[in-house]
Parts: sequence; structure tokens; C-alpha cells
Amino acid sequence: MAKEPVCVTGANGFIGSWVVRTLLEAGYTAIHASIFPGSDPSHLIDLQAAASSNSKVRVFEADVMDGEAVARAVEGCRGVFHIASTCTLEDPKDPQRELVEPAVNGTLNVLDAAKKLGVRRVVLTSSISALVPNSVWPKDKAIDESSWTDLAYCKSRQKWYPVSKTLAEKAAWEFVEKHGIDVVSILPATCLGPLLQPNLNASCAVLQQLLQGSKDSQEYHWLGAVHVKDIAKAQVLLFETPSASGRYLCTNGIYQFADFAHKVSKIYPQFPVHRFVGETQPGLVACRDAAKRLIELGLVFTPLEVAIRDTVESLRSKGFLQ
Repeated sequence: MAKEPVCVTGANGFIGSWVVRTLLEAGYTAIHASIFPGSDPSHLIDLQAAASSNSKVRVFEADVMDGEAVARAVEGCRGVFHIASTCTLEDPKDPQRELVEPAVNGTLNVLDAAKKLGVRRVVLTSSISALVPNSVWPKDKAIDESSWTDLAYCKSRQKWYPVSKTLAEKAAWEFVEKHGIDVVSILPATCLGPLLQPNLNASCAVLQQLLQGSKDSQEYHWLGAVHVKDIAKAQVLLFETPSASGRYLCTNGIYQFADFAHKVSKIYPQFPVHRFVGETQPGLVACRDAAKRLIELGLVFTPLEVAIRDTVESLRSKGFLQ
């Protein structure tokens, strides 16, 4: 049975590139790769060349803030993987314009195009940043998909990325409520693994900086980590599973960043990894099967040690780590 034509926004980013690769491996032959105008799509063409001869990746330059451009990318597709969202390594100078508006309005433009053009399902890439930090979450309870980030708490601490992801996902669910479109959301933890794209992404930079001696505890941005190929597999699984609905946390467990740092230091003792003392995420409750909704659908997570090694090898090969 032929696979449905699909569109991937942010297709040449870290997660987007892996979703394109995974779709090609799964036999999808008509993929609309939506990228930010002027950004580099060459590695997506390489992915197509490595796939079956009848696969076709069409590149569309579309700023998600441009509704007409988004509609051109989505036209003819039955599924949309909306991944595009601004995430910078530096603090934004104008967070509303640089982060919040592209996340919220971009998501609404994608959903509006999907509704008008008869898309069957949209898989929305949200983030654990739409789950935490949550200052009112019950103590002694592991974070799950019912948690929402405390916006006032984040704004008071100038943590704008969680604000942007939370507002974008809430806007999406409001759109669903009003228009009845089929949407499922996936909320990945810190994403690790080989970089298919040429530039360094923010999540892999967390591991890079840790290996270089950073003392940042990731207090506001950490629940756990997950291999990027698992996120991509989960996205396709959610698109192909008719019963899938709602929010899906995607992480290989919940645990302290200090525990992650300790694991990294044991694998790579030659690097100056900081040894954290005490809890880096005060009150965070550990949970081995935090992504049980995805596990129940059949997703098997890659061991964390493999994700760490794959990332380090990739960072070294691309010159981001000595």
C-alpha cells in the first residue's frame, strides 16, 4: 500500500532531518521538505539519493510566518510533521519577536493550511519545555503529559524558550477545539544523536558544553534525554497509529542532570565534566518509564549510553569537539 504524501516543516534542522530520513526508510516516496528561506537543504538531497530510486523529496522555502508559503508546502499532502520552531544558542534580544511570535503564529499558519487543504493528521513537535518548569506540580509525583509549564514563573526569570513552546502548543489545542482538525503532539526531552545537518543545534550543544567543563545545571530545561532517531520513529508511529491522540512525552526516563553528567564522565573520563553535588533539578521525581504512552504503542528506546556516544562521535567528526 502506497504511503501518503507528507510535509515536514523545519525539515533541514536536527529533528526534521531525522524525520525525513526515517520517512524515506519507511517507504514514503512523496515528502515536501519545508525549510527557512536561504537555509541549506543539501543534506536532504543526499538523504534522498541514499534512499530508494522512486523517493522524491521536494524542497519548499517557506518561513512559517508566511501563511501562503506554508500552504504551498502543505498542498497535496495528507500528513504534516510540524517541527519548525526557533531555538537559539544565544539569549534573544527581542524574545517576543524572535521566539514567541514565530512559534505561535507559525504553528497556527501550519494548522490553518492543514485544515484548508484536507490534511488527515498533523504531528506537532512540542517540547518538555511545555511541561517544565512547573512550580505548582505536586511533590513526589513524576512529571507526565498533564503538566504545563508555569508561564509567569518563566517570564519572571526571563526563560523565553519554554514560554514560546508552551504558548504554541496551547494555541494548537485551541485551534483543534475550534476547528476539529486531527493533531497529536510529541514532547521530546533533550535530543541527542548524530547531526545530519551541518550546524550545531541547541540540544547537542548541551552535551558539547558539558564535555568542555560547563557548570550549567540545566535547572529549567531538563527532564532527561532521548536519541533523535527515537524521536523520529515516534513521530512516524504517531502519524500511522489511528488511535493516537493528545500529548506524548518522549524521553528515555526522567532523572537529574547531575546523573546524566556523572554517566557522561564515566564514559569519557578524559573530558573535564563538572561533578555536580546534590540535586540539579530540585524535587524532580525520577521515572524510568516516563514515556509509557509511547512505549505502549511499541516504541523501544535506545540506551542512553548509545545516544551519548553517537553524539560525541558526530560532534568530533564535524569539528564541534576536539
